[in-house]
Amino acid sequence: MEILLNPWPWYVTGPLIGMMVPLMVWLGSHFGVSGNLESLCSIAGAHRISDYFDNNYAKRLPGLLFVLGAVIGGYIATNQLGTADYTMALAESAKASIRQLGINDLSGLQPTEFFNWKFIQTWQGAVLLCLGGFLVGFGTRYAGGCTSGHSITGLSTLQPTSLVATIGFFIGGLITTHYILPMLFMP
Repeated sequence: MEILLNPWPWYVTGPLIGMMVPLMVWLGSHFGVSGNLESLCSIAGAHRISDYFDNNYAKRLPGLLFVLGAVIGGYIATNQLGTADYTMALAESAKASIRQLGINDLSGLQPTEFFNWKFIQTWQGAVLLCLGGFLVGFGTRYAGGCTSGHSITGLSTLQPTSLVATIGFFIGGLITTHYILPMLFMP
């Protein structure tokens, strides 16, 4: 039981994720989340509003089961196996950079300054939630997949478009980290 209560190292989780890619391809699906959101919209009836959602979501059943398993597994890991006092290990230089942005509570898995209802009511929270959500949704559709789909399935199946998309994800992350977040959160 002790092995389930502690974070697993990269050399265990990486191969486990790597084994999922050929399994999902063999089942006729892809390792990713955004296509499954499209299927959920189809199941919910969005095909009556837009022909875009008029598709055979039954062929995406392995991916839907993957997402369901991820949600259930995340719930179990957090509520049944998690420890309340777990704090993510960060380098001191990372902690210093984060504190420069005015984020001081580094306990837990995410900063409480961002993950609370009061933050959503601030202009920074509204910008991050609305604009960020729009950009993620638009970018996922425009790129033909999400970060996990492109960076895990696409790269492992040697798709050139996934390499371009993954490079774009990293460039966008670097720009956001070094320029956009400091503009939003500098005290």
